[in-house]
Amino acid sequence: MAGNMFRLEHDMFVVVADGEKALFLRNEGDALYPNLEVVREIREENPPTREQGSDRPGRFNDGPSAHRSAVADTDWHRAQKEKFADDIASRLYRLAHRGDFDKLVIVAPPLVLGEMRRKFHKEVSDRIVGEVPKTLTNHPVYEIEKLLMAA
Repeated sequence: MAGNMFRLEHDMFVVVADGEKALFLRNEGDALYPNLEVVREIREENPPTREQGSDRPGRFNDGPSAHRSAVADTDWHRAQKEKFADDIASRLYRLAHRGDFDKLVIVAPPLVLGEMRRKFHKEVSDRIVGEVPKTLTNHPVYEIEKLLMAA
């Protein structure tokens, strides 16, 4: 799998994602003059864990003694990011299976990139020609084009 050495070829798919938003883009231009068009945008409301969980971690009895232990609070924010990575991976699998793209570039923060990589089906992994470990979801498409050209 190529790191950052790729050309934005015509019809190439680019997925720009973080834990809450994903842009599915297709290059309608060519390698010299890319023209990324948004095919689909997915947003996931993912507030911080403190806004998603219970008030305090629960407690449980350790047995006959009076000692009680705290239960670790669930990291809801991280769980939601993992679910979102699952969602992106399954959408890409369906698109790859239908033959909607031959080559794919993934742009995501390192943690999300790693999570997505673990979820990808071989049919998707085999089509990845580049990975860019950056957060670009809040950039306009023309800036994403420029940054990918420089990658």
